[in-house]
Amino acid sequence: MSTASIFRLLLLHFSLSTVLAAHSQPLTPPYLPPNTIHPNYQNMFNSFKIFIYNSNSTFPFISPSQSLFYTRLQDSHFPTENPEKAHLFFVPFPSDLRPRSVSRLVRSLCTELPYWNRTLGADHFYLSCTGIGFESDRNLVELKKNSVQISCFPTPAGKFIPHKDISLPPVPSTPAPTINTASFLGYAKFDWVKESTLVKELSSDPDFLIESKPSDLNTFADRLGGSKFCLFEYGGGDVSGIGEALRFGCVPVVITDRPIHDLPFSDVLRWQEIALFVGRRGGVVRDLKRVLGRTCWERHEKMRQLGVAASRHFMWNETPEPFDSFYTLMYQLWLRRHTVRYVRRESPFVV
Repeated sequence: MSTASIFRLLLLHFSLSTVLAAHSQPLTPPYLPPNTIHPNYQNMFNSFKIFIYNSNSTFPFISPSQSLFYTRLQDSHFPTENPEKAHLFFVPFPSDLRPRSVSRLVRSLCTELPYWNRTLGADHFYLSCTGIGFESDRNLVELKKNSVQISCFPTPAGKFIPHKDISLPPVPSTPAPTINTASFLGYAKFDWVKESTLVKELSSDPDFLIESKPSDLNTFADRLGGSKFCLFEYGGGDVSGIGEALRFGCVPVVITDRPIHDLPFSDVLRWQEIALFVGRRGGVVRDLKRVLGRTCWERHEKMRQLGVAASRHFMWNETPEPFDSFYTLMYQLWLRRHTVRYVRRESPFVV
């Protein structure tokens, strides 16, 4: 390890100690569970080791968050050149690699190295923004059902397995947050909400601001910092701005008719304490104003404060900092290091 790498590691340890000292008392929500994250995080930071196949190669990824995660992992102290010391194994491949080529890649791991067969891939993970489908090819089935998939949020329907998969938070596009006196009850861009009735009715309501696109990033920041709630529609609109809403103290309101399993950091954050989830049944606009009005009286300020505290996990820093996006993703991987040890198959499946 180079002198510069050692210096960065020592600096990171100092930063982590500062953060932990500031939170010597276990945090209540939004953390889940609140009394274990800090000791587990410290253990992860000190002990976690990952073996990266083709560690010196570069791969084209389709999203900035994928590229950032990959480069941050390569530059971190987590990779090991000794696979026997690894807790998990990372299988990198390009975003545009076809399923047949992915299958051949898995087959090569089965035939050339012993590590995949020890768990049928359960201690392996990979990046795929769009997710791997349930293919009939056995190599792809093992990859999809056993390995940890890190996908982009939101993940296409049917391509996320909640008990093992992880979603990447988007890279923020807004400047440093400023929280203003709320001018609007609710705010949304047209690409956040798609239901025509919702847009039509809320656009004429003076309590809400629904606009096509802010003129610039500073205006967008003012919208977020000057609204009590930010509206998103899951399954029809763009929900990638939830992390930015949290940063600006704008409580996310997600309109959905079904549970959301791919929310970023679902192992860490108690989402019910920092966001509202409103169903479409019974009329969205009527239910929405009723829910927001009641929340304003009962718990908006608490949700706002907890959301701002939770927003640190959505930050991608040039040099990773404790509890930012990169390290929280590593923490989620650490929680998945205990794999089920399958019986080793007699001979690899070859297609």
